[in-house]
Amino acid sequence: MPPPGSAAFRRRIPMPDKPIAVAMSGGVDSSTVAALLRQQGKPIVGMTMQLWNQRRLPGLTAEGATGRCCSLDDVYDARYVAQQLGIPYYVVNFESRFEDQVVKPFVEQYLSGRTPIPCTLCNNFVKFDPFLELADGLGADLVATGHYARVELDEASHRYHMRTGVDSSKDQTYFLWGLTQAQLARTLFPLGGYTKPQVRELARSLNVPVAEKHDSQEICFVPNGDYAAFIDRYFEEQGIPRQQAHGEIVDREGRPVGSHAGVHHYTVGQRRGLGIAKGEPLYVIATEPATQRVIVGRNEDLLRRELTVSDANWIAFPALTEPRRVQVKIRNKHAAAWATIDPMDAPTRARVCFDEPQRAVTPGQAAVFYDGDLVLGGGWID
Repeated sequence: MPPPGSAAFRRRIPMPDKPIAVAMSGGVDSSTVAALLRQQGKPIVGMTMQLWNQRRLPGLTAEGATGRCCSLDDVYDARYVAQQLGIPYYVVNFESRFEDQVVKPFVEQYLSGRTPIPCTLCNNFVKFDPFLELADGLGADLVATGHYARVELDEASHRYHMRTGVDSSKDQTYFLWGLTQAQLARTLFPLGGYTKPQVRELARSLNVPVAEKHDSQEICFVPNGDYAAFIDRYFEEQGIPRQQAHGEIVDREGRPVGSHAGVHHYTVGQRRGLGIAKGEPLYVIATEPATQRVIVGRNEDLLRRELTVSDANWIAFPALTEPRRVQVKIRNKHAAAWATIDPMDAPTRARVCFDEPQRAVTPGQAAVFYDGDLVLGGGWID
């Protein structure tokens, strides 16, 4: 990191003659960010990434489905907000990159028995680096988004720290753990100190046209939430022949208790849709794509005390060099649990040992490490 007092060290301070590039999704949060910075007299430019062609795979769209992230309506809304604010606005087509670095890995991981997080993949590989490159082309020094998180410079370590948003119900740091120091140095999260109701009120006071718009919920390329149907339809569109996709559902002892039409229809912890009539509830505890087996068991069979992560990114410090007591989230809505993390054979790998066993530890999801509201880093669950 550059020494204190250097220009690079102070880079998060906007240069008076340089605009701030605002990532505008068309929702209330990013629109409020643009309006807030505009009110503060900052020169800004709005930018929207077109990530997925909503006309593809039309048979998957649920009747009357709403709340999709990054829809065409969102692009129209973002453009309208920019017009109302009187700021330059651009739409950039990133569909090819999004498909290569988010959609295809999403499909591949599901078929390999993992449960990926497309929003994290999108943040890590599509949104921030390309957005910063586009900002450079427009002469913008900083970028701003509507994420509920906070970034600050720790002068003692000369590192940028990420902290959770003050609204715990909207905190998005679980999806942002992959951001690097270079990215954090140029990123603003103006809403991190607000609650969602406060943002709504702020939007109204700033006359933001989408102040009452509902939050998006669905993943942009899976509008009806049916991941398995998306994978089947995507393969059909691509003309890729599917291998035999059916097999046995077995219990922990390997005894057949049912059949299925493809392991990609199942994820760890799933109970519904198994089609098994037993005297007790059964849950998916593992999938085996190589043998096309789905293994089921009781709720207590889902409990695990340990896990390992790979491709870890450390934010609060350069590397994990010794055991550390942390709080760990293994899903976005998971209540952070106390654990000890230990370094392994590589800086990007770590072992996690929970104080109490955790339910449904799922390969492909992320484990994100916290010290109170400070995000230490995260990694992918093996």
